[in-house]
Amino acid sequence: QVQLVESGGGLVQAGGSLRLSCAASGRTFTRYTMGWFRQAPGKERETVAAISWLGQTHYADSVKGRFTISSDNSKTTVYLQMNSLKTDDTAIYSCAAGPSWVLKARGDEYTYWGQGTQVTVSA
Repeated sequence: QVQLVESGGGLVQAGGSLRLSCAASGRTFTRYTMGWFRQAPGKERETVAAISWLGQTHYADSVKGRFTISSDNSKTTVYLQMNSLKTDDTAIYSCAAGPSWVLKARGDEYTYWGQGTQVTVSA
């Protein structure tokens, strides 16, 4: 079993920045792809960004150039640096992990999920 704990959410004004963290623990954590997803009220969950065990990255078009996904050297913590935030970025952000060497972009390809952290961007 893998446990994922997110942190770093909060309230920020439009144009501001936040950095989300997701710490993984549990069974030997190797060869996982990790992703960040978000869900706004009344909307479907969408993929924000993903990073493979080998460091390949994927971004939603809506966040390209503004958000950056990265991981630490141990690859047990993944970060989402969010810059130039917009009110449309307001959502609950969740990280997820899936056992795979290759990059996965769809939520249904992930096995383990965190509880989520609220990000609210005010105008």
